[in-house]
Amino acid sequence: MISSDVETTIRFYQDVLGFPLLEMFENRDYLGSTHFFFDLGHGNTLAYFDLPGLDLGPYQEVLGGHHHLAISMERAEWERARDRLTAAGIEHAHVDGSSLYFRGPDGERLELISDPLLEMYGKPVG
Repeated sequence: MISSDVETTIRFYQDVLGFPLLEMFENRDYLGSTHFFFDLGHGNTLAYFDLPGLDLGPYQEVLGGHHHLAISMERAEWERARDRLTAAGIEHAHVDGSSLYFRGPDGERLELISDPLLEMYGKPVG
């Protein structure tokens, strides 16, 4: 994923969503760029880059591009994240009792889902 502001992205994912920052280092492919990772749980990480000096413009949903990222969480963690989104004044939609849809700091569409892994809305996936 791409971040327009490293500090804002870290505050959002770590403080609002509850995903700790794991590591941060300079991007080896683009000098001056930061490569950083968040712990999503279940052995998964989410990687971000900032690309200073490149005018990438605002986030856009395009055919064949990123539509949204769904992240599975334990129900208790999901409820805490929902409460932090509300407290931070971040608009979100609650769908089917287990999904929260909202936008990240750069407008990217995100979803937190509280169904167990390999389930969606109470039904097996796969």
